[in-house]
Amino acid sequence: MTTKGPSRKQIIVLMNNNNKTNFIKDSSNYITNLNRTLKNIKSDIMIDFIHQEISGITIIMNKITSTLDLQTIKNYMKNANCIEAEGVEVPHLPQSKSYLKIIGILYLGEFTNTSITSEVVQ
Repeated sequence: MTTKGPSRKQIIVLMNNNNKTNFIKDSSNYITNLNRTLKNIKSDIMIDFIHQEISGITIIMNKITSTLDLQTIKNYMKNANCIEAEGVEVPHLPQSKSYLKIIGILYLGEFTNTSITSEVVQ
């Protein structure tokens, strides 16, 4: 059995620690303002939450992001009061298109239709 992994619903914004700290401190206001800005360009996506990473922040959206949405978020972040524009790189989507996370593998015993479970394997 498999499940989908990182999707195009995530936007990665690399930034220095000072910018990251300042942005996360007031992230609820930034989420509200970014959602309003996206609504103004008639986008149907919204930001669900922002997660802090080691090298920057990850913005999680409700739907798949378009190029116009990325550009809008980039412009907003470069013009935010607490952020030094030179310390922020261009927002981008995750590099891998998708991956599969293995959450269970069905093994059948040799010459039988009996499945082998993790309890059987020592």
